[in-house]
Amino acid sequence: MKEIIIESKLNVYDNLEELPKEVVALMDQAAIARNNSYSPYSKFSVGAAILLDNNEIILGSNQENASYPSGLCAERTAIYYAGSQYPDAKIVRMAIIAGSKIHQTIHPIPPCGACRQAIAEYEVKQNSNIEIYFMGETGKVMRSHSLANLLPLIFDKAVL
Repeated sequence: MKEIIIESKLNVYDNLEELPKEVVALMDQAAIARNNSYSPYSKFSVGAAILLDNNEIILGSNQENASYPSGLCAERTAIYYAGSQYPDAKIVRMAIIAGSKIHQTIHPIPPCGACRQAIAEYEVKQNSNIEIYFMGETGKVMRSHSLANLLPLIFDKAVL
């Protein structure tokens, strides 16, 4: 038997003011997108903003459905739109803001597993890292330099 250790390294910022201006602007766009969330069942709204290498910014928000599996997360809404409208553009950076409509969310909330897998697909496709910033409604912001850092041992086309 051999044991391996897998580590993820994240940068943690105390608040938005510590971030570079261009990241704050993208986080602001994610907050705007969050306002378009349709989340009457979970009462949990998420906004995502993606910066492409052509300087386009794509927004997404979670969209729920009474048939729960039919809904879609903000990250996948944005990333699939980017892929369909700008298939040759690379995703440079993603900003995510999430929170409950019932109580204040102050801890950073990373992408769910399904979103991590979808982002991984694009990171592999474009052969370059996607920088990811995520937070709750307020408070600390976390940064991962890549999706692979958040989802080690990814499942991708290489195993098919």
